Amino acid sequence: MEFLGTSQTASYCGPKKDRGFTALPPAEPAPEIRECYQPYYLPGYRYLNSWRPSLFYKISNAQPCEDDGAPYRSALRPPTILPALRSALFCRYSPHDWDRSTDQQIRGAEASRLWASRLTGDSMQLMQDKDQLTRQMQEGTSRNLGQRLSDIGFWKSELGCELEKLLNENHSMETVKRRLECAAEELNCPLQVALECLYHREKRIGIDLVHDNVEKNLMREVDLLKCCQDHMRKLAQRIDIQMRDNRDAQHALERDLDDKSSAQFIDEKCFNLRNTSDCISFFHGMEKIDGTVSVPETWAKFSNDNIRHSQNMRANSIRLREEAENLVETLSDQMWKQFTNTNLAFGARISEVTDVKNKLQTQLAKTLQEIFQAENTIMLLERSIMAKECPLKVAQTRLESRSRRPNVELCRDIPQFKLVNETFTINDTLQTLRLRLRETQDMLQLLVMTKCRLEHELAIKANTLCIDKETCMSMRKTFPCTPRLVGCT
Repeated sequence: MEFLGTSQTASYCGPKKDRGFTALPPAEPAPEIRECYQPYYLPGYRYLNSWRPSLFYKISNAQPCEDDGAPYRSALRPPTILPALRSALFCRYSPHDWDRSTDQQIRGAEASRLWASRLTGDSMQLMQDKDQLTRQMQEGTSRNLGQRLSDIGFWKSELGCELEKLLNENHSMETVKRRLECAAEELNCPLQVALECLYHREKRIGIDLVHDNVEKNLMREVDLLKCCQDHMRKLAQRIDIQMRDNRDAQHALERDLDDKSSAQFIDEKCFNLRNTSDCISFFHGMEKIDGTVSVPETWAKFSNDNIRHSQNMRANSIRLREEAENLVETLSDQMWKQFTNTNLAFGARISEVTDVKNKLQTQLAKTLQEIFQAENTIMLLERSIMAKECPLKVAQTRLESRSRRPNVELCRDIPQFKLVNETFTINDTLQTLRLRLRETQDMLQLLVMTKCRLEHELAIKANTLCIDKETCMSMRKTFPCTPRLVGCT
């Protein structure tokens, strides 16, 4: 029986000791072999391959020496297992595994190469398609810009022609007005005061811009002053209003013409841009911003409406110039009565606005007090939250430290349970405090917004009082006497 799988440090595997007999011929020294392969063992399977008698069957059937003392010596010790043969006991793969791995590597390399070739071809085709699409879109955009420049040039010429006609008409109206100003000079002063009051009251802000009794009386006063004038004065007033309308139409035409000049300059600059231009750059996200305010139909309609409005204004001016006559007529008593009623309406309105302003100031003071209390509450809540963070850190640090206990010591004991419960409780407390902090902050924001609204309302009321009490009433302290109203002086 052969002893296979033994270690090389066994006594019978070492060099032969001298027993006092030399019947066997001296063995040649075996070459020194170092094993460079260290086999890998799974846990529990280290010695399963160390007993393989089939690999050493031929070794056990080795022929003994032919001399007379061979049977006796072979019975004394088993043959030694050579170190070169021991490395074969721990081979991990078979030739079939090696061939299969090589075949898989080759097939994988061919598949990767084929996929890379297809991807390269598709990428080249994609680049060509996208380059062609980009060129086509850029050419189409350039054509559209050219068409747009043509449209802008057409409307600029139309607007310029109409503006020139309107300027000539305004010059003619100014000539007629100068001829009628002498007769209407005396009534222009109270009329101008009433109109200025209306204009100043248009500077009121927000909710105070109401159609109140003051505005109604001012409008009636203006109408009455116009009715108290003779036909020439009425015509002069109508001419003045018409000239304002003409100026509005003129400003609309000039503004439209300036806008079209600016748009033409920008579109020409865009039309002349090329891929090799120096002034091009990236403006990321501009395609996602839609800052347009019109479409081509409404854009053309806007200029067309301005031209039509200017034509209507010129037609009205022509009719007024044809109706010019010199008739004088006054109603001084009615004008004085209307002047007094307007002043009384101003006084009542000023008293009402002053009372509302006082109430708003009271509410503002209370709101400021509430804001102060809310800020103190927020400060206390923040301090409370900061005070809870250190206990939470302690509990979490304890949990993290206890999670490193080894093996069975990692027990869910009462301290562990208490620490988890403490962590959850502190987290809930922090969440509740943060929720209350957010609610208080929202309330503070609401109070701040209320304060801003109150301050805004106070500013509105102060502006209204300034307009009515200081600006308008200061202009209405005097009124022309009757002889001057009737045009005698």
